Amino acid sequence: MLNGLLLGKIILFALPIALSGMLQQLFNAADVAVVGRFAGSKALAAVGACGPLVGIFVNLLTGLAIGPNTALAILIGKNDRESISPMIHTAITFAIFLGLGLTALGFAVVKPVLEASSTPAEIMGDALVYIRIYFIAIPFITVYNFGAAILRSFGDTKRPMYCLIISGVINVILNLIFVIAFHLDEAGVAIATVISNVVSCAMVVSFLLKMEGDFRLDIRKLAIDRQHLSRIVKIGVPAGIQSAIFGISNIFVQSGINTFGADAIAGVSASLNWGYLSYFCSTAFSQTALTFIGQNYGAGQIQRCRKVVRLCMLIGSLFTATLSFTFIIFGKFCMSVYTTSAVVAEYGIIRLKLCGYFEWLSSVFEVGCSALRGTGQTVQPAIFTILGTVVYRLIYLATVFRVSHTFGTLMLVYGTSWIFTTIIVLTAYFIRMRKLEKCQLAPADR
Repeated sequence: MLNGLLLGKIILFALPIALSGMLQQLFNAADVAVVGRFAGSKALAAVGACGPLVGIFVNLLTGLAIGPNTALAILIGKNDRESISPMIHTAITFAIFLGLGLTALGFAVVKPVLEASSTPAEIMGDALVYIRIYFIAIPFITVYNFGAAILRSFGDTKRPMYCLIISGVINVILNLIFVIAFHLDEAGVAIATVISNVVSCAMVVSFLLKMEGDFRLDIRKLAIDRQHLSRIVKIGVPAGIQSAIFGISNIFVQSGINTFGADAIAGVSASLNWGYLSYFCSTAFSQTALTFIGQNYGAGQIQRCRKVVRLCMLIGSLFTATLSFTFIIFGKFCMSVYTTSAVVAEYGIIRLKLCGYFEWLSSVFEVGCSALRGTGQTVQPAIFTILGTVVYRLIYLATVFRVSHTFGTLMLVYGTSWIFTTIIVLTAYFIRMRKLEKCQLAPADR
């Protein structure tokens, strides 16, 4: 990451991350497809109503995992070998306690959140069954994310992907068994999700246990080093908040979606599974930028950081736009995978179109946030995300959507908020890079 041409290395690093995310989403989408096809629109709507709440927790964990990823990448860039092992053991120990705490929190808030988002009464019971079982998987998801972040910090993006492939296949098989054979409906897909996450967690831990040298995980050394935990938290908490903010803002949007009834909820749920595939291209190049920038920033190579950002923004945008426009063109087929209802499909197609045209912007602002975070600005990206995805969307819902209460108007909240977020993130990025370059030139000038 510190030497040679960047283009090929960035693509080779990013593609396994993108494929990991896509495979995970495809396997998660199997939950929606199996429920929609074999349990009906009511069960599909119940699972869909839980989507924003699930998104908050999953996004939070994904963001928090950026902490050990970035901290380790910087240590590698500085060649600080003595700090690597305690950092790894601190990260895994923290992940265990964090996962258990979030599970307890999830059980406490699930019902009030679903009620606050105006979840229809006819699907409330099924939604609670699904989400409560799902939360059992949170500790395993947490340890997997932190373990995968450790592997990626020194360039291993393939083995986390292998974990997801195997666990995903297990998830699909169990979905079919629990729903079709045992008629467990939304409970069945939730149980399958828990089991598959246990498998992926066990696999990534086994990889770390078999590592050599400084990167080897030793169960006997599990402990928290306050200094290393501080580094992880300083980077990971703002990143986690930033990621979770997307889920929080979606709860407000979900309240608007709920006003259009169960068919709209089901249609959006189905459509989201295609939108997430595009978004994972953005996050893949964002994580790639974070790791490359972390190492190069640690080594003091600011100009190389700039090149990383430009390439990740360009390639990520191209990949994301290609997938988004493909889903728009084949919208009817995409929706037919999840539902046989024409009304549900129509809602889903509207969302595919109105969000897909703007999806590529997520690559720009996500990579921009990674650039800021990788160079030490851990709080700014979270603030920008709050402004762009919460404050902006709340204002939009209270003004534009209130005046024009249509489903199409509601779906435009995503694209317009991405435009706003991109502008403020790029502005902050250019200011940050100019400051870093001036700091590098200052000693020579003196």
